[in-house]
Amino acid sequence: MMRSLFQLSGVLAIVGMLAGVSSSALGAEGLKDGDRIVFLGDSITQGGVGPKGYVTLVRDHFAHGDTKIEVIGAGISGNKVPDLERRLEKDVIAKKPSIVVIYIGINDVWHSQSGNGTSKENFDAGLRRIIESINKAGARVVLCTPSVIGEKTDGSNKFDAMLEEYSEISRKVAAETKSGMIDLRKAFLDELKKTNAKNAAQGLLTGDTVHLNDAGNQFVANQMVAGLTGTPVAVKEPAATKAPTGKVLRHIVLFQFKEGTKQEKIDEIVKHFNTLPSKIDSIIAFEGGTDNSPEKLAAGFTHGFVVSFKDEKGRDAYLPHKAHQEFVDLVKPHVEKVLVFDFWAN
Repeated sequence: MMRSLFQLSGVLAIVGMLAGVSSSALGAEGLKDGDRIVFLGDSITQGGVGPKGYVTLVRDHFAHGDTKIEVIGAGISGNKVPDLERRLEKDVIAKKPSIVVIYIGINDVWHSQSGNGTSKENFDAGLRRIIESINKAGARVVLCTPSVIGEKTDGSNKFDAMLEEYSEISRKVAAETKSGMIDLRKAFLDELKKTNAKNAAQGLLTGDTVHLNDAGNQFVANQMVAGLTGTPVAVKEPAATKAPTGKVLRHIVLFQFKEGTKQEKIDEIVKHFNTLPSKIDSIIAFEGGTDNSPEKLAAGFTHGFVVSFKDEKGRDAYLPHKAHQEFVDLVKPHVEKVLVFDFWAN
């Protein structure tokens, strides 16, 4: 079963203290007062700027330290290495960072199933050009390996072998360009070997095999801070984002897609829905997934989402919100049926 976004009391026990981190990915210079860090990536990083996202957690961690560190998120859903290269000047270099953390590779691999991935040669060359441009602008680079597309630990996730190949490219590029490295792929696999005893495809660190749930955001935040500082740390959840007590308004949405809808379009819709918490402040929790009930009573609905609000005012702000309406426009041509059900939960 997917981990509830409200069951956060055990999160720190899940992520624990990180083993084997003894030096900073930034080398001997490390972090210094006044550093500006830009996290560059795809929808995982775009979602990371939400209230419980990994970018927000990293920002909050450094905000409570003695060293003043500015943290900026620069993730866009669906991005691959060529997309990062095209928007590098506007979204990164123009912000005058001193450090750029690049977390990319999932879509370069994932989109290969529809013929829209990035070849290994272009992935390698594109990373090198991006790093060269960032270095020329006077900033240091920390490159991350892509994490997971599926959380199974027996090697049966569809893209496991390909992710390993692309992770090895990232490791090689980091070494040869003298960039920092945070090996998220290895960290995820090590953690899942310890925690995924049932060999589940999702629900431990991701909500949909790719995008981070609360535990995943905490885990990645820990990896980022440990990698940047060289010190194992358990990043704490900001007090302002802790799950509310008392009644919570749940907004349940189920989709039945039209016959013939391509998988890449469904993936795009799901990823877009996952970005709404980072765009709409009244959303206090979000989770989603695909039907796997053995009872076979889903009536054709395949994808379900739970959007939670503190009160009806929050829901009423969400429904007409520009970001929600853009999502409605995206999904509407591709769904046969939609079921919406709201209720108060204690």
